[in-house]
Amino acid sequence: MNLKEARHLINGEWHAGDSTKDVTDPGNETVVGQVAWGSRDDAVRAADAAASAFASWSESTVRTRSDLLRNASELLAERKDEVAGVLALEAGKRLPEAQGEVQFSIEYFRWFAEEVRRSGGSVSPSEAPGRRHLTSRRPIGVALSLTPWNFPVSIQARKLAAMLAAGCSVVGRVSEKAPLAATGLFEVLVDAGFPAGVVNLVHGPSREITAALIEHPAVRAVSFTGSTGVGRQIMAQASNRVVRPLLELGGNAPFVVFEDADLEAAVEGAVIGRLRNTGQSCVAANRFLVQESIADEFATRLGHRFDEMSIGHGAPGESSPVPDLGPMIDRERVSSVQMLIDDALERGAELVTQRTGVPDKGAFLAPALLRNVPADAPLVQEEVFGPAAGVVTFKDEAEALAMANATEMGLAAYLWTENPRRSWNFAEKLEAGIVGINDPVPSVAFAPMGGMKQSGLGREGGELGMEEFEEVQYIAWRP
Repeated sequence: MNLKEARHLINGEWHAGDSTKDVTDPGNETVVGQVAWGSRDDAVRAADAAASAFASWSESTVRTRSDLLRNASELLAERKDEVAGVLALEAGKRLPEAQGEVQFSIEYFRWFAEEVRRSGGSVSPSEAPGRRHLTSRRPIGVALSLTPWNFPVSIQARKLAAMLAAGCSVVGRVSEKAPLAATGLFEVLVDAGFPAGVVNLVHGPSREITAALIEHPAVRAVSFTGSTGVGRQIMAQASNRVVRPLLELGGNAPFVVFEDADLEAAVEGAVIGRLRNTGQSCVAANRFLVQESIADEFATRLGHRFDEMSIGHGAPGESSPVPDLGPMIDRERVSSVQMLIDDALERGAELVTQRTGVPDKGAFLAPALLRNVPADAPLVQEEVFGPAAGVVTFKDEAEALAMANATEMGLAAYLWTENPRRSWNFAEKLEAGIVGINDPVPSVAFAPMGGMKQSGLGREGGELGMEEFEEVQYIAWRP
């Protein structure tokens, strides 16, 4: 594998492109590779290739698709350490987290290799003699897979596995901030045996590439993961040609802790839920809503855990220990999160954490926990996407629910309680597509992933994942 150069993949051939951009390790700001910088013409050629390949691929048997997806899962498993090592460098991930992301990607290909053989239509009972009512599914057409930098391999795998299982040919675009390991994923698909043109990849300026792809007459679906603002733009572009949008957008996940919770478990869950991938996750616990009677103790314990975490390069050498926290993706992201912290302090919030020291070189930020955060502070109103969070108190269940749902976002939510009845009743009333009850990492390959309200449309993963890339045909038949 050539994981130092992210090239275009068009019709089964790799292209270096006319120019390149450096890919930088955010942990030490050194160049670790290059990404080909394409143009609108490259995007059109990739979509043309996918369109040409669609006819034969859409008619392939489910056994063929299943075997190729299984090949991909097995081949990615063989290359897991290599892909994870590069992912840790380019995205600043801790090596165990990078390895976990690649493993999650393997699971997606394995799941859809099995799921594709379970898909099918139906025959409904007739209300009149001699009639038959049938429904069948068929692939929608060329599908676009547009992914961000925070989980560049697993998010791409989640989309690609479903698209390919459904019988769609695909064109992918990945973030230039972390394109190397994701390109390695496309290399796995080529080596696994997917025919030329079925999987394509193009790099370049996101707006230009995305616009060219959505405008292509063969494109029938676009799957995007990223900010709500960009998602709205993509949805508007897709509406011009009635391209089906699948959008997994921003979040503002509440982490609700009731006084009957196992406090120690809740604190450890909060550490994982907030600081996994250095807080750069759309499903991260974004704001801690804690019942008044335990709020001070929760904040004190959690602040202590934040302070004791080690910070360092995400992919250390063999002689170096793996840190608890790695860098953020770049210094711009550091500045954005620091602004939210400073704003909350100016509004009267209190800083619980004490540490400020971080490595001199790299995009690092000490994890920050604040309490007495005003309800209108951007720290609890916006997606933080970094290692900082605020604690807000509530009196009772009704107030907790109102606060949890008081956001236009609805991707994920977390609930900590030992009361089974409350667990079920409260979770059902949360306006979120994903709910973790005493579980800070609820995502699995066989469950649907997606949000409510401004957090997106549609679901990825699980049995619903393939349906997003299929058309349903109904046939009324008088034999």
